Amino acid sequence: MTPVEISRGDGPVVLGLPHTGTWLPEEVFARLNANGQALADTDWHIHRLYDGLLPGVTTVRATFHRYLIDANRDPSGASLYPGQNTTGLVPLTDFDGEEIWQAPPDEAEIAARRAAYHTPYHAAIAAEMARVKALHAVAILYDCHSIRGEIPFLFRGNLPDFNIGTNGGTTCSPEVETAVTELCAAAPGYSSILNGRFKGGWTTRHYGRPAEGLHAIQMELAQRTYLAAEAPPWTYDEAKAETLRAHLKTILQTLAALAEPLGGSR
Repeated sequence: MTPVEISRGDGPVVLGLPHTGTWLPEEVFARLNANGQALADTDWHIHRLYDGLLPGVTTVRATFHRYLIDANRDPSGASLYPGQNTTGLVPLTDFDGEEIWQAPPDEAEIAARRAAYHTPYHAAIAAEMARVKALHAVAILYDCHSIRGEIPFLFRGNLPDFNIGTNGGTTCSPEVETAVTELCAAAPGYSSILNGRFKGGWTTRHYGRPAEGLHAIQMELAQRTYLAAEAPPWTYDEAKAETLRAHLKTILQTLAALAEPLGGSR
């Protein structure tokens, strides 16, 4: 199994898909407990949700599951949210704080997984960002995520529908942040927040260097916006998804349209 799937386009937008993969080596799957083997913390159907929304878009998708190694965590293992409950580079618990391993990996195995999976995924992201920037003088990384809307271990209450992350406005230009924020706020029937519980993972923080023409923004969707229920079997709801896809299409088209003025201002 190749760790990363790449679809190259000639437009200015790159979609990152770090958490839609469900593949695990058989020996790793066997070491998970029954809770871990449910793979509940997958970003279910996100690649399907975004498919075909923007002509010329480039996609970089991790095929492996985040329980093998999390492609959106700092490779050093440093926490993205110090002082808050979260999951690490190789999660030891699920999002509910419950253990997922019968036999968790040691440091040597984590290092091997990082080299075999995390590094190739980010090499692909970096290469595609550089290629796109060479074409447009700017590249916009839109990192695609989803999560259950109610997870007391991670956050209080009910998560908004659109959770936009720019790490406090540092990972993209104000124009990018404002455009996405305003479109989400204007979407009827949906709630949204900027830099709430989710401020952008390692991918957004690492690649977002607007002074260099590299812009990054994370979108964490509450799964109720496109799933029949936030529970197994994680069924994709066509009607919900089509309504949501219309808004996501507008967001991606707007980002693509911003590339020319952003590139021209450099």
